[in-house]
Amino acid sequence: MSADLAPVIAAGARWLLTAFPPAPGAFGQALAEAQARQAVTLAAALRYPTPLDAQLLHLLGPGGSARLDWMTGADHGGDADAGWRTWVDETLVSWAACFLAAPSLALDAHRLVDGGQAGEVTRLTRPGDHEHAAAPLLRHPDLLEPVAALHRELLLDRLDNENAALG
Repeated sequence: MSADLAPVIAAGARWLLTAFPPAPGAFGQALAEAQARQAVTLAAALRYPTPLDAQLLHLLGPGGSARLDWMTGADHGGDADAGWRTWVDETLVSWAACFLAAPSLALDAHRLVDGGQAGEVTRLTRPGDHEHAAAPLLRHPDLLEPVAALHRELLLDRLDNENAALG
């Protein structure tokens, strides 16, 4: 996966953690961040598999978080450091929400991406008690549903088409 996706992955993970805050404490925050980053990284590897895809993303821009913020009622009017929100890719965040709510989807996606492009995703595909305790809101399917529903059909189509091509 292209290193050019790093700002988009970081912004997507930050948005998820801002919208669905982790449990208190350094351990909970670190574990929740690892899960959010794994989910967005996997989504990026699936959506932008080639360097050309990443270049096109940078040329056209990721779109920003405005609609996601509106849907979740985020108020960042007093946020002096809101520039990172312009790097949020709505589709990646939606797909990441799908992966966080349904580890089986994450496992299917991980099987499809090229060898190791998404890196380690064990916390995402096989979450244990520690992962759920660290990110109770980030792992709650009902809370994630509005965001996940935005681009779930596109994700399912991608997974179905890729599986058909392999079969």
